[in-house]
Amino acid sequence: MFEELKELICNYVEVDADKITPDSKFIDDLGFNSFDFMSFLGEVEDKYGIHVNEEEILDLSTVQDAVDYIGKLKG
Repeated sequence: MFEELKELICNYVEVDADKITPDSKFIDDLGFNSFDFMSFLGEVEDKYGIHVNEEEILDLSTVQDAVDYIGKLKG
């Protein structure tokens, strides 16, 4: 799933996929703004057939946070 998320991330921000690590922070390291991040999450929802709880979005600061969260929702 990490590799799939890296591909999606590169659709939203100009960053070399090889520089994306599990510890990369969406805003601080990858350059996401709030609109890009929400659009990215919408695509994640569609891709994985999940619904991201708006109250839990603030807990997703790193790529690994997103991987863990998606894994939890997918069961």
